[in-house]
Amino acid sequence: MRKSVTALFAILTCLALATSIFIAPSPAFGVQTPSDTYKPKFPGDPARSGSEAAALAYMRVVIRAQRQFNKQYNHFATSLAELVHSGSFTKRMVNPDRGDYTVSFEGKKDSFTLTMTPKQLDATHRSFYAEDDGKIHADEEKPADAKSPAIK
Repeated sequence: MRKSVTALFAILTCLALATSIFIAPSPAFGVQTPSDTYKPKFPGDPARSGSEAAALAYMRVVIRAQRQFNKQYNHFATSLAELVHSGSFTKRMVNPDRGDYTVSFEGKKDSFTLTMTPKQLDATHRSFYAEDDGKIHADEEKPADAKSPAIK
């Protein structure tokens, strides 16, 4: 009888330990914010999340394509579709749905504006704005515009 009580106690102890392992929150599965996990893509990367990095990369491609287009045709493209094959701008990039962001583009022959608006505005999903001067502006409280702080 004494052996069976000891064996039962050992089994219950093992079950209790096993249960505590599965019930206790693991640090690896804890809640982490994107800013805690984002690793900068290059020195001086102004992005705060992977989504921001993708949005900023898209903006840089459009700005470079517009500069190349302007150099070649002596005016800016008036639509994103017109930029296809200019620089590294591809047909797929004409789609304004860019994951967590939506693109807005207004082109004139002498200027253009480009905005990236997040589907959810927060500290890791800021809105971005650029125009023909090539400077990118960001705002985490409202849609970015020319008055928003420029990113570095």
